[in-house]
Amino acid sequence: MVLVAVFLIVLVGTFGLVSLEDMSYLEALYMTIITLSTVGFGEIKELHDDSRIFVIFLIVFGVMIGGYLVTVIGQLTFEGQFKEIVARRKMRKNIKKMTGHYIIAGFGRVGRQVAREFIRKKVPFVIIEKESEEINKILAAGYNFVEGDATDEDILHQVGIDTADTLISTLPDEAHNVYLTLTARDMNPKLKIIARADFEEGEKKLIRAGADHVVIPHVLGGMRMAFATLRPHVVDFMQIASAGEEGLSLEEIAIPKDSRLHGKSLLESNLKKDYGVTIVGIKPADGKMRLNPEPNKILNQGDILVLIGQLEHLERLNKDLKI
Repeated sequence: MVLVAVFLIVLVGTFGLVSLEDMSYLEALYMTIITLSTVGFGEIKELHDDSRIFVIFLIVFGVMIGGYLVTVIGQLTFEGQFKEIVARRKMRKNIKKMTGHYIIAGFGRVGRQVAREFIRKKVPFVIIEKESEEINKILAAGYNFVEGDATDEDILHQVGIDTADTLISTLPDEAHNVYLTLTARDMNPKLKIIARADFEEGEKKLIRAGADHVVIPHVLGGMRMAFATLRPHVVDFMQIASAGEEGLSLEEIAIPKDSRLHGKSLLESNLKKDYGVTIVGIKPADGKMRLNPEPNKILNQGDILVLIGQLEHLERLNKDLKI
């Protein structure tokens, strides 16, 4: 904007002197430049009173704009804003290239935990946040983000809502979560939406708005505290499995098309023998989750396997299934 202002004042000075004095465009441009730069060469020809008044205003505005230009350059150079601008432009380019990524709306307490887990799992994600205090935390962590209101359609387009896999809505206001869910579902009907609710009543609203899953943090927290009281060893196991401690992890793997597992029973699949993993649940493509499946359960392409085992074994199984 400052550079545009400089260009405009040079343009106004040139055309002003051409109209007020018998000067060529080159003479008027030269006169304008030496006037604004205050080099002190003097008038290239005698000016009339009207022209001198015009030059006075030209100098006043030129000095103001020049002073502001120096201030802006100083800020960019000494306060690191230039580096931040370059980093943000690079970030925007990276976000535009993303496909099948995850969008986190809100970087509050819940959003931060989601981002940490995504970093641990090495999945691509981008954050939407508008509060400057939270943005500073995002910058410090080095995450991809877009500054703005998550319910704004333009902002959603900037984070690639059309090509994203999942939206995680963790906004602190439940009404905003409902509105964001409605907007995102309309913009991308295939998008998976996971939303936060504060109360059980909000869960129904979010489901009606189009959310695939609704999480109520205080309910999960209460259940966790009850388990820690009544079944502390179960909680320890859940902590180890969910956090990936000691190399143990819970994962879900989809059986791809033309997989060698298609049509085989759990016993015939030899997953426990070959990979050392245990299947704790199976969700057929067109059915409900089936926990602790029996050995003769037949596997089909599209089934989701919920497994527990060493992380490297799970990764090897996932890789082998895709071959």
